[in-house]
Amino acid sequence: MSLVNAHNEWDPLREVIIGTIRGAQIPRPGTDLHTVEYPTLQRPEDIPSGSFPQHVIDQTALELDQLSATLTELGVTVRRPGPRDPAAAFSTPEWSTDGFYDYCPRDVLLTIGQTVIETPMVLRSRFLEPFAYKDLLLEYFDSGARWLSAPKPRLADDLYDLSREAGSRLLNTEPAFDAANVLRFGTDILYLVSDSGNELGARWLQSTLGEPYTVHACRGLYSSTHVDSTIIPLRPGLVLLNPERVNDDNMPAFLRGWDKIWCPELVDIGFEGENPYCSVWIGMNLLVVRPGMVIVDDRQKDLIRSLEAHGVDVVPQRLTHSRTLGGGFHCVSLDVRRDGTLDTYR
Repeated sequence: MSLVNAHNEWDPLREVIIGTIRGAQIPRPGTDLHTVEYPTLQRPEDIPSGSFPQHVIDQTALELDQLSATLTELGVTVRRPGPRDPAAAFSTPEWSTDGFYDYCPRDVLLTIGQTVIETPMVLRSRFLEPFAYKDLLLEYFDSGARWLSAPKPRLADDLYDLSREAGSRLLNTEPAFDAANVLRFGTDILYLVSDSGNELGARWLQSTLGEPYTVHACRGLYSSTHVDSTIIPLRPGLVLLNPERVNDDNMPAFLRGWDKIWCPELVDIGFEGENPYCSVWIGMNLLVVRPGMVIVDDRQKDLIRSLEAHGVDVVPQRLTHSRTLGGGFHCVSLDVRRDGTLDTYR
């Protein structure tokens, strides 16, 4: 039986990959990194490339181990990436770079049903990141899972246009998107069109999944990267929404009938250095363990109260440097297997 089985974001979790902070660094400057992650900086040379502070690495490693232990206690099988050197340099005929990290498996791999897809990520530094999961992918394939890799993107300079409005800086020269641009609602697949996912990526995903899936290319929700600090499904019929980004005009049509929790003001947990890798909204980046149970940052007391008022049990955990590193609990996890079958929730 396939070890991969994930039809939505909320069915009871049985197997998960938790990332590692080993070797994490900010890659060398490039057109891609400047356009996607540092558009407010004047020049690519202003990007703060290099290793993250050692105390950030050490504390995050302990917190990832604690998260893994907590999930294990909850009956979830936890897997981790294999060894890899993110600092190693590599190149194609069109560009050279070094790597980033293996902290966020959610960005790299997309599980839908019994299929796992290596997505065509938009940063050059993450081109080889799937290698950290190769042994796991082989194991999942041997178990009966369908294993696909999207067409490898060229990631040439003509894919990026920093002069364009935020949300449209990733051009349609080829399919390019991060897996974290996608949320699963059974047969409905939400795809965020943004600076980390272009229109061609949505078209490729629809053509690959085919029926009975509908890929909803959502525009005007969030212009920067990834969707999982904007919309968080909690269980069938209940969704957590970012009030600064989601409104009546841009609400995905298939979610209009759902009950909604509007995320309260979040505690700013701070960051290291001059440039945070994500906004305060990383505080709503949570992981659903099963309907009615979620893992949430223990510092977000108002959010915890809002969730509990809607009958959602909270397992408090902490990723102290999530703004510095660009990833909360949903980001650092990849749900490989959940109980349940394919359904439609409109």
